[in-house]
Amino acid sequence: MIVLFTDFGTRGPYMGQMRAVLHQGAPGAPVIDLFADAPTYNARAASYLLAAYAPEFPAGTIFLCVVDPGVGGDRPPMTLQADGRHFVGPGNGLFEIVARRAVEAEARAIAWRPGHLSPSFHGRDLFAPVAAARARGHEVATAAIPEQNWRQPDWPDELPEVIYLDDFGNAMTGLRAVALNSGQKIRVNGKDLRPARTFGDVPLGQPFWYENANGLVEVAINQGNATKQLGLTLGSLVELL
Repeated sequence: MIVLFTDFGTRGPYMGQMRAVLHQGAPGAPVIDLFADAPTYNARAASYLLAAYAPEFPAGTIFLCVVDPGVGGDRPPMTLQADGRHFVGPGNGLFEIVARRAVEAEARAIAWRPGHLSPSFHGRDLFAPVAAARARGHEVATAAIPEQNWRQPDWPDELPEVIYLDDFGNAMTGLRAVALNSGQKIRVNGKDLRPARTFGDVPLGQPFWYENANGLVEVAINQGNATKQLGLTLGSLVELL
């Protein structure tokens, strides 16, 4: 299957155009919409989100990933094979956390170029054809890529900030729950929060944090909107108490 992970949103033509390329290049391959609203322009936050969600997909899955504010610039187009999964996208740090947590990983620069390459839409013109070729079992031309061209060694293993806000108002962070102590309290935007197992374990309207279904520390309010009620935004810092 091909999994889409982008910051394009669902309005406008962009997702449809990429899907059209995938359909032409790999007809019959299932295409899964994972995130169309990854953190906009924010490859760092998106890298922690991608690393949390990629492991639920089986080996052989192809991730077409486009969070690419530097499109058309110096950042290299690349592929990454990590623990049997294949990632295609920009070499701007988006794959840093996936690679760091993988047992086996190999990165390559994409040397192939299409006949027409728009400077502003590599998702459609470059990354989607590469992903489609991979889905057919074909390879495109690649080259060695120096680690300094795409790695981000200064990024922390756990990112103590909000990286995603869902439609319920829940706030995912870049922290994995396994990295916290049992009973760990956290502070977000001046509010101290205790952990709970799930929503129904706290009274209505009470804020708390819990380990979400993909292992991330997530801030929530039982039947409330934590984003609005706690004044959270992307990048809101998380303090461990």
